[in-house]
Amino acid sequence: MPQDNPPPHIGIVACSAEGAALCYRTLCVEGAARFGPHNHPEVSLHTYPLARYMDRIRAGRWEGVAELMLASAEKLAQIGADFLICPDNTIHRAMPLVLPRSPLPWLHIAECVAREAAAKGYRKLGLTGTAPLVESEVYPEKLAARGLECLRPSPEERGRIDSIIFDELVYGQLRPEALEYFQGVISRMREAGCDAVVLGCTEIPLLVAPEQSPLPVLDSTRLLARAALAHAAAIMPPCNAANS
Repeated sequence: MPQDNPPPHIGIVACSAEGAALCYRTLCVEGAARFGPHNHPEVSLHTYPLARYMDRIRAGRWEGVAELMLASAEKLAQIGADFLICPDNTIHRAMPLVLPRSPLPWLHIAECVAREAAAKGYRKLGLTGTAPLVESEVYPEKLAARGLECLRPSPEERGRIDSIIFDELVYGQLRPEALEYFQGVISRMREAGCDAVVLGCTEIPLLVAPEQSPLPVLDSTRLLARAALAHAAAIMPPCNAANS
């Protein structure tokens, strides 16, 4: 790839470390398939401490979540990012408050997942993620727009999954007992007619690999990163743009 025609600059508005790191690694490692050996878009990441997000999430203060996201967006815009992604499903609840005031365009993680699900011909998806995420319309709205059904975990399952995510996965703790619990939830979703499951927390793919799942998985973290790579390739100016 010519040095005078670099790929666009991707800004990552991060929230929790493990999921953001997986997204970053995916951008850098899989970028070579589109941009050549060892090449990938410029990537910048900004995050506030997870505690600041959690205070607002637990209090239902989504306007406060949006303010943090926008503050990160402003920082990334100032250093030259061309567009933004957020590898955190839960804080997408605040996206309607973010988009009208954002200095840059965003890719929406649930839209990336919905597009992939539709392309693969799935009809009914099980949804896993934090309690604030699965109780929201972040995924149901995007899936319904493509004619797809969505099954949420039961209230008991939501509580246990939420605990696994915030007490274990965000700290990089991957326990066999947690994997077994997820497998049980996904098995129930399969019995209820789901033909795939959304790993709707960016840390869940670290715990549940595709070969360990009773259903085909839609890995929200990697799908977002791949969509960002595709978008960067699509908006990259032609090699002769500087001379035209």
